[in-house]
Amino acid sequence: MFQDLLSKKKILSVTGLGYVGLPLALEFAKYFKVIGLDINAERVELMKQHIDPSKELDSSAFEDCDIEFTSNPMELKRAHFHIVGVPTDIDEHRVPDLKPLLGASRNIGKIIKKGDYVVFESTVYPGCTEDDCVPLIEVESNLKMGIDFKVGYSPERIVPGDKIRTFTKILKIVSGSDDEALDQIDKVYNQVLDNGTYRASSIKVAEAAKVIENTQRDINISLMNELAIIFDKIGIDTTEVINAAGSKWNFHKYTPGLVGGHCIGVDPYYLMHKSKQLGHDPQVIAAGRRVNNYIPHFIAKRLVQSLIDMGKNPGDCKVLVMGVTFKEDVSDIRNSKVADLIKEIKDYSIQVDVVDPHANSEEVHEEYGFHLADQIGSDYDAIVLAVGHQDYKKMNLVDFENISNGEPLLFDIKGVKDKKDFANYWKL
Repeated sequence: MFQDLLSKKKILSVTGLGYVGLPLALEFAKYFKVIGLDINAERVELMKQHIDPSKELDSSAFEDCDIEFTSNPMELKRAHFHIVGVPTDIDEHRVPDLKPLLGASRNIGKIIKKGDYVVFESTVYPGCTEDDCVPLIEVESNLKMGIDFKVGYSPERIVPGDKIRTFTKILKIVSGSDDEALDQIDKVYNQVLDNGTYRASSIKVAEAAKVIENTQRDINISLMNELAIIFDKIGIDTTEVINAAGSKWNFHKYTPGLVGGHCIGVDPYYLMHKSKQLGHDPQVIAAGRRVNNYIPHFIAKRLVQSLIDMGKNPGDCKVLVMGVTFKEDVSDIRNSKVADLIKEIKDYSIQVDVVDPHANSEEVHEEYGFHLADQIGSDYDAIVLAVGHQDYKKMNLVDFENISNGEPLLFDIKGVKDKKDFANYWKL
């Protein structure tokens, strides 16, 4: 398979061209012939014009790439090595939402041929590839894995906004349904990677490795969030405590904050889901999720207390929330916990304006039901600096004074400003 791809006798396909799939597809297209599939026709048209809809890549990333973009799944008939990188989210009940993944699996089943390979990159619980995805491919194709086609799993490790640890710079986990599959998949990925691969012993091991990467981070951040709540009640600065503790050689520094996005705030639910299916109720993972989900409520309550302490009636107050994306300097708003914070603040009958230089107002409205403000006002009773965008890091005390109703009250969630500059300052 690898040699046929390298000689372009066979074609590689990538399904799902978001922040994971597009950079992957473009890197492969420097060596192989690639078909990139995204079911959103508008996104496809942008990519044909060398525009990344996710705003992660500039136009130069599309240069010297042997790739064609399509929104028609049947075009994948021409390909022989299929990579699936569609999003895996959770529903309103925090249960894994596999609809995009299962839909992609059915589409692959309709076009797959004997001798083809399918590699999944979407984050799932251990067993999902072989127990949920492969059976759909087999039903649609009347083919059998191991006999007619081979399967692998190579979890994505792309971090939005990270310009250093890009796709080619990371160590990539690969796995296969048998030794031959693993060998061929490993060669395909190694063609584009600078730091090579880690060969997992099985698909389930690779799936589990991915899901615990972010579960571990979620639990560690939840500890810092709980400590921040405790230290706030004591009246000491959490950052100062962490820095002091960090003077010990084996202390691991994590910081408190809103835990959103489509990795850390989602992946633990996949492992919890599988665990409960097997009859085990996970305690530590669930506790971490509860703490991190509580933080928007805690911040909103603390904000109201601060307004009251300043002699203000919260119901008469106007608050500016700066930043709504799930992390700094990206345009992605999916699973942003800032939206939860805004809802909590509004529950106190406080008027809230929201701004973000990277987010799209229509997308925010479609996802969360509110629009971004056209411009920043000049009479805010409090300012919540929710996301540490570079634009906001450059602001000084005078900038905040110019938009405040009296002395600025700054709630600096990410701790990007110096508290010594403000008379009324709070952070986690």
